[in-house]
Amino acid sequence: MDLTPKQIVRELDKYIVGQEEAKKSVGIALRNRWRRQQLSEELREEIIPNNIILIGSTGVGKTEIARRLASLAKAPFIKVEASKFTEVGYVGRDVESIVRDLLDLAVSMVRREKEQEVQTTAKKMANERLLDILFPGDEKVQRKGESSETAERRQRTREKLRSKLEEGKFEDRIVEIDVPDESTPFMQVFGPIGIEEMGMNLQEIFGSSIPRKQKRRRTTVSEAREIIRVEEALKLIDHEEVRKLAKERLEQSGIVFLDEIDKIVGKTGGVGPDVSREGVQRDILPIVEGCNIITKYGVVKTDHVLFIAAGAFHNSSPSDMIPELQGRFPIRVELNNLSTEDFVNILTHPQNALIKQYTALLETEKITLKFTKAAIRKIAGIATEVNEATENIGARRLHTVMTTLLEDILYEKSGEENETITVTKELVKEKLADIVKDRDLSRYIL
Repeated sequence: MDLTPKQIVRELDKYIVGQEEAKKSVGIALRNRWRRQQLSEELREEIIPNNIILIGSTGVGKTEIARRLASLAKAPFIKVEASKFTEVGYVGRDVESIVRDLLDLAVSMVRREKEQEVQTTAKKMANERLLDILFPGDEKVQRKGESSETAERRQRTREKLRSKLEEGKFEDRIVEIDVPDESTPFMQVFGPIGIEEMGMNLQEIFGSSIPRKQKRRRTTVSEAREIIRVEEALKLIDHEEVRKLAKERLEQSGIVFLDEIDKIVGKTGGVGPDVSREGVQRDILPIVEGCNIITKYGVVKTDHVLFIAAGAFHNSSPSDMIPELQGRFPIRVELNNLSTEDFVNILTHPQNALIKQYTALLETEKITLKFTKAAIRKIAGIATEVNEATENIGARRLHTVMTTLLEDILYEKSGEENETITVTKELVKEKLADIVKDRDLSRYIL
């Protein structure tokens, strides 16, 4: 990833409206990881990531910033809620499971990439296996005692059948194939070192000493090809290399998004009976500082994992965190509450804008949905008004407003001929004005 901070911000601008300071901070943090990789190994180990705390109300873009950043970096990324973890010694998820889950995601990511590299070969091998299933007497090897002329004739026949298979002539034919039995025994490991929820099955533990169960399945050639292709791709991949690369990617570029960190700030009213919030902070601290975690793929170091924490901090502030944890989040960015103008931009500008989404959904029914500028501004105004009058849930309010506004259209207009529907300011008023006026009704509906 060699994007400059400015280029990173431009990419984030495609999906996130406003919040320039936050985008600038994460852009620098991501670029610094690339800069670190250019240094000598000795100096590289000394540079630790500048972890970030994003402070802001719900729905202002904290999660979206972190998620899009990980997507840009092609880095292993996991979002966890800090309030879901408990202090050591209590029943519940322990904080080390964050790293184990992140490593599982990293392994899946690298495996997918490796599968892509062998797609062409895997598809050829899948077609060969399908030929053997479709025409079992037509082996490609020369039989014992068979003349070379007969063998050549059989080879030509096989080539013709292969061409037809590749042209899609047999796609709907039903075949029987052996597939792995998903009901393999599952075992979890519990122990004092915290290796719970590792999802180790007996096959992983004992390897090939336990034969994998198979079951027969009837399916079409097109579906069978995909199943066999995946099997063949997995055979072609060096799984030891996958684990090694995944571990390295996690250690060098992993990103953990710790949401709701404000919920574990303070010493009273913890996340469970007799569980102190400060205790959870102290458990999180070693992972953020950098430590070794035992996983089913080996020991993983967290020294250079980037942690992005987020919280509303309505009833507390980052300075209420234990000092050691505060020191591990040197960069703090306060996100702005969204204005009516921001809502207008959110509805129209991002690549995944709500109006674009609903327009695309209705296009599948041959319906063209259009919004006037006045209608868009009115929708944004209503979202702002409801946020101020009830609970401020940021941009998520737009989802509730749009769903209520378009409910009748989405319900009634299906499978009809080409039609154009224009949403005007008057239509928005007609659908939503009464709900907005009635505070109790808007609280429940919007």
